[in-house]
Amino acid sequence: MRRLLLLTAFIIICSTIYAQSQRKPPAGFKKKAKQQQNSFLDKQWWIGLKVGPNLTKASPETRYSVLTPTNYALPLTDKRYDGFKKLGSQATLEITFDYKGIGFSFQPTYRLSRFTYTNEFMWDNPENAAEMLQLKYDHELKLDYADLPFIVKYDITGNTLRPYIQGGVFYSMLINANKTVEISGTDFASGGTNELSSEPVIVGAKDLFHKSYWGLMAGAGLHYNLGNVRLVFDASYRIGMSNVTDTKNRFSNDRLSGIGDALDDMKINNIVLSIGCLFPMRFLSTSFKSIDR
Repeated sequence: MRRLLLLTAFIIICSTIYAQSQRKPPAGFKKKAKQQQNSFLDKQWWIGLKVGPNLTKASPETRYSVLTPTNYALPLTDKRYDGFKKLGSQATLEITFDYKGIGFSFQPTYRLSRFTYTNEFMWDNPENAAEMLQLKYDHELKLDYADLPFIVKYDITGNTLRPYIQGGVFYSMLINANKTVEISGTDFASGGTNELSSEPVIVGAKDLFHKSYWGLMAGAGLHYNLGNVRLVFDASYRIGMSNVTDTKNRFSNDRLSGIGDALDDMKINNIVLSIGCLFPMRFLSTSFKSIDR
């Protein structure tokens, strides 16, 4: 009899536990849990790396030259800048805080930018127009900068594929600069036509540039949410707002001054493309995909 009572009590307890496990939670409980989950996901930190190419255009403001022609107009010796032709590169660490589709992003970047310009000089014999010397100078500059941009992003939609727009301000610090000058020309003054060329002039040009400059930027991009990882592609246009040339050291390089070169006052603009991968820093659990709602 005693064993029968114990067996009956055990069956009742097991039945009660099973019934409780099968009971559905109230609708309000699910709604509250979902609200808590969404509230958690409204805020997210992202960190990751981006890399990509860039193109640079130098925009001269005040022009300078070592040589001054006496028998033709000075503007004929002006430098001709080739905008957005030389490919550079950059690597970026992105740190972004998202709040309901608005992102506040700090993106320290190491950037190599390149741009070119050319100019020409001509010498002739006033008594014999056939005796003439033409020289062409092809200049290439490579500038290494550490960029410190602060950017605000706005997600246009909240789907898995999320286009966004962005804008901000940046401050760039010069790390290094090098300049290469290739000289070619034609000599008509030696009784014939002779093509001239020489070894490139390669110099360190860091002293010719300001240690820093600042600018504004705007652009757009795409986020693609892949599980707990966010793939990102973006493009931006950066407008330099201050002169990059060090006016005090404009004529300080003897080798460049010797070939008639002096930097113009200029600002530089960049087209920057980047692709990368970002990782979320806040999770609900190891099995929960923090960016999928």
